[in-house]
Amino acid sequence: MNTVTEPVFAASANLQPPSSALRRFAWGVLGCNVAVVLEGAAVRSTGSGAGCGDHWPLCNGTVVQHHPTLATLIEFTHRSISGIALIAVVALVFWVFRRTIKGHIARAAVVASLILILNEALLGALLVLLGKTAHDQSASRGVYLALHFTNTLLLLGALTLTGHFLSRRAGFMRGSVELRSSKVALTGVICLLFVGVAGSLAALGDTLFPATSLREALLQDFGQTAGHVSWLIRLRWIHPASSFIAGIFLLWLVANGLRTQANQRLSLSVIFLLGLQYALGVADVVLLTPTWMQILHLLGADLLWIAVVVLSARLCLRPIGCAANSCAA
Repeated sequence: MNTVTEPVFAASANLQPPSSALRRFAWGVLGCNVAVVLEGAAVRSTGSGAGCGDHWPLCNGTVVQHHPTLATLIEFTHRSISGIALIAVVALVFWVFRRTIKGHIARAAVVASLILILNEALLGALLVLLGKTAHDQSASRGVYLALHFTNTLLLLGALTLTGHFLSRRAGFMRGSVELRSSKVALTGVICLLFVGVAGSLAALGDTLFPATSLREALLQDFGQTAGHVSWLIRLRWIHPASSFIAGIFLLWLVANGLRTQANQRLSLSVIFLLGLQYALGVADVVLLTPTWMQILHLLGADLLWIAVVVLSARLCLRPIGCAANSCAA
């Protein structure tokens, strides 16, 4: 270890980590936002996006719903949980800045989380106010949905990094970490992000153009009539194809993680979640994408995304002077 980096690493290692209550709250806020994502999938898959009309943030122009329909209940529940998640993120920002010192990396991650959740609310509002809900089949809806889901994954990633750096025992201060193998890992994360966006568009296609049999679904994708169906159906194959490409990069990430004893369990978890996602994807197609299976598939995707973000941070943002196989962040 050189004399320049040794004091930085030592100072980072000697600082007391945030309280366990703050760390638990940070991971709890992440869990709350995962619930919002799953509820959003229920809104989309049940066609309940217009359950509150074209009003936002109020539902049908009121706070209290009288004799609501099922679609209204689903959409109203989603908005309510989203509001709770926003308040929780604001509380997390306040707590992190109150209980960490200047230069703590968790501060940057939690500020990014706040910006992204505000952007999440903006994109959700635009979907409602512009009528990009329910049975709308316009290309612009696909664009808004892609932006919305990209922002969602980035939000979950920022919250994950907040919890991760709050939980670190070393390498949580600016200047106390070094970047390693970042380009390949970043490529893998971007590929996984693309898979998620492609999956959201494929799910929208399944909702708007449900197939009555597996044969019909395959004919929609690859049959001679494919040129006469919606662009959402024609692009549906991109999701499974891109998932296999992303899997290659994840295997590289896992192979590097397995070399470090402290990261072996997490690496094996990534492998398990990746295999589970492939299995759930096949089951989703065979069962003709029922709502419960779509939500389960999305939950697996969120858990995989979170695990990959943590593993990437452990492997690529290592404490300075810490050998790959001698200590863990």
